[in-house]
Amino acid sequence: MPFVRTKDGTDIFYKDWGKGQPIVFHHGWPLSSDDWDNQMLFFLAKGYRVIAHDRRGHGRSTPTSGGHDMDTYAADVAELTAALDLKDAVHIGHSTGGGEAVRYVARYGQPQGRVAKAVLVSAVPPIMVKSEKNPGGLPIEVFDDLRKQLAANRAEFYRQVPLAFYSFNRPGAKVMEGVVGNWWRQGMIGSANAHYECIKAFSETDFTSDLEAITVPTLVLHGDDDQIVPYADAGVLSAKIIKGAKLKIYPGYPHGMLTIHADVLNPDLLEFIQS
Repeated sequence: MPFVRTKDGTDIFYKDWGKGQPIVFHHGWPLSSDDWDNQMLFFLAKGYRVIAHDRRGHGRSTPTSGGHDMDTYAADVAELTAALDLKDAVHIGHSTGGGEAVRYVARYGQPQGRVAKAVLVSAVPPIMVKSEKNPGGLPIEVFDDLRKQLAANRAEFYRQVPLAFYSFNRPGAKVMEGVVGNWWRQGMIGSANAHYECIKAFSETDFTSDLEAITVPTLVLHGDDDQIVPYADAGVLSAKIIKGAKLKIYPGYPHGMLTIHADVLNPDLLEFIQS
C-alpha cells in the first residue's frame, strides 16, 4: 500500500488515482479516505487525478501517540503534497477535513504555489466551541460528552453518531444500513486515542486567521439540517471571512450530504472546479 513517511516517522496512507489536474480530499472525524469513494470515482471518470489520505491515527495511517492537532495535520498534508509534487491542486475538505484543508492552504499550499482552488463542505471553521468571542458556538460540555461516550464504549457510540450525521434520526427518515455500517467500519479502523484527541482539534481550533489568508477561489457548501456542525455558525461565517468565497446552502441536507446526496453535490463541485 502507498505511504508517505513524515519527518517524525509517521506513515500516512494515501490513494492516488488517475492523471490530470489533482483534486485532494480531506476526510472528516473519525473517518478515512474511504469516505470519499463516490467523489474519487466520479472525478476520476472526468479525467482528474484524485488523491485522498488517512489522517494520522485514522484509517490505515500510523496510530501515533501524539500529533493530533491541526498544525500537525496540515504539516502532514504538506509533506504528502510535496512528496507527490502536486501543483494546481483543488483541495476539498469535509467537516474536520475542512479545518485541515484551510490550515494547509493558508500556511503551505498558497505560499508554495501548489493550490488552485478550495472547497469547504459541512466544515468546522471558523471555530465550533462557544466562548465570549464566539457566542453562537456549541458549549464545551457538548464536546466533553463526546469524549465521555467515546472512552466508555467507542463501538456503541459509533453506531449512534451516524444517525445524526446523516439525519437518519429525523421523523420518517429511512435509515441506510450500509451507510451506517460503513461509517462504523471506518471509525473502528482508526485509533481511539487519535479520535479522542481530535475532538479538541476540531472543536477548539480557531481558523479565523487561516480563512482570512485564503485568496484562491473558494466554494463553501453546507446543509441547513446539519446536526453536527450548525451551518449558520460555520459555513455562513466562513464564507463571509474568505475573500470572494461563494456560498451555497442546501435545504434539508445533513452533515453527511456528500455521501447520501452525491448525485447533487458532485456536479456542483465539478462546475466550480471547471469555472
